Amino acid sequence: MFKSIVVGTDGSDTATQAVRQAVDLARGVGAKLELVSAYEPVPKQRLSEERRDAPEDLQWAINPREDVDMTLEAAAALAREADVPVATYARQGDPADAILDVAEELEADLIIVGNKGMTGAKRFLLGSVPNKVSHHAPCSVLIIRTT
Repeated sequence: MFKSIVVGTDGSDTATQAVRQAVDLARGVGAKLELVSAYEPVPKQRLSEERRDAPEDLQWAINPREDVDMTLEAAAALAREADVPVATYARQGDPADAILDVAEELEADLIIVGNKGMTGAKRFLLGSVPNKVSHHAPCSVLIIRTT
């Protein structure tokens, strides 16, 4: 049925609910979970300031996508706890485009997103990410009601 399930996450509570349900589905059908999160690069000046203020042994960890890496790792931990195979994809740019690109590249069978995106300004109705994904997906889409 489903061998590859792409899930978008931004680390919000609603996205985490969608990830949890995706983990349950993936475990039930024996699918691999492909976690996707988008990021905007951190300005170089902010990176310099953060590195300067950080202890020397931690400066290596300060990079343009450190926040998204932590988001993906937290979501991947949920999958690993359930013994679900998982891979992570950090993509620069628009979250919906990141999800769609990964789904297309992997020839995914299913995309799962929450019904509300909480990144940036709160959206009304369906939310911009699930709306765009549902209209442009190369495969089936499951929108998890998280609110």
